[in-house]
Amino acid sequence: MLSISRRSLYYQPVPPPPEEVAIKHRIDELYTAHPFYGSRKLTVLLAEEFGAINRKRVQRSMREMGIAGISPEPNLSKRALEHRVYPYLLRDVTAQAPHHSL
Repeated sequence: MLSISRRSLYYQPVPPPPEEVAIKHRIDELYTAHPFYGSRKLTVLLAEEFGAINRKRVQRSMREMGIAGISPEPNLSKRALEHRVYPYLLRDVTAQAPHHSL
């Protein structure tokens, strides 16, 4: 009648399993100590403690926690505007023979 589903009224969220909570706590500890570690390195370190663990699982946990490995951002090689730009001297020159000189 009120266009509200009964399911949304009676839904009780299920708490995460203790293993997942332990993995997230360990990811947080490792990330705090080494913020430059990404999901690949964390997967290797977690596999030593928790056994076989999937990289996608680590990625999902990191995404849920809002963390990402620190890495160089794009556009780091932009030219400095105060540097002089030299003209390209061979733009209209065609090579006539081997060892062609100007």
